[in-house]
Amino acid sequence: MDDLSGCPTDRLFGPRTPDSGSRGRTRRRPAAVWHHTTICAVRRDGVTAMACDGQVTLGNTVLKHGASKLRRLGGGRVLVGFAGSVADALALFTRFEAKIEEFAGNLERAAVELARDWRTDRALRHLEAMMIVADREHLLLLSGSGEVVIPDDGVMAIGSGGSAALAAARALVAHSQLGAAEIVRESLRIAAAIDLYTNDHITVEVAP
Repeated sequence: MDDLSGCPTDRLFGPRTPDSGSRGRTRRRPAAVWHHTTICAVRRDGVTAMACDGQVTLGNTVLKHGASKLRRLGGGRVLVGFAGSVADALALFTRFEAKIEEFAGNLERAAVELARDWRTDRALRHLEAMMIVADREHLLLLSGSGEVVIPDDGVMAIGSGGSAALAAARALVAHSQLGAAEIVRESLRIAAAIDLYTNDHITVEVAP
C-alpha cells in the first residue's frame, strides 16, 4: 500500500452561470479555494513528534497566521493533525475521540473503526480532510477512502506542503542525528520556504 504524502485541496463550485460563448449552455463557476496546512510527523528512537504550520488561506488571501491544526486526545497521549476543511476536520476529531474512548486508548483499533465509518457513513463520506494520528508507539494516516497507512520509515506528511516536508524529513532522518522534534520543525521550515500555503509559524507536539 503506497504512502499518501500529499493532500488534495478542496475545490468548491458555485451555482451554474450562463456561458457567454454558447447558446443555452451553462458552466460551473469555481468558488474560492481554501488551502490549509502542512502536517509532518516522525517517529525516531522511541519518540513521536508532530508539527504543523499556522497559515489559513482563502484564494490569494491569508486569513490567519497562527491557526492550531494539532490536537491531543486520549488524555493527551494521542496526537492528531489534520489537513483539509476545518469544519470537516473538527467533525472527524469528535468521532475519533469517541473511538479512542470506546476502545480504551487502542489507537490502531480506533483508527481502523474511524476509517471504516468515514468510508461507509453517509454523514462522513463527503468530508474532505486527511488525518495523521500518532502516539508514542504508532504513526498512522487516515483518509476518506477507508485507508489506514503505516509508513515504512516512520515519516509521514500531508497537506499543501506535504511533499516538501516529507522529502525534507526523510533526508534529515537518513543524514542527521537530529531528534524527532527537531526533524519535524526543520522539515516545516523547509516546506514553508517552498509552498505558498505554508508559513513558518510552527507548532510542535511530542507524544508523552
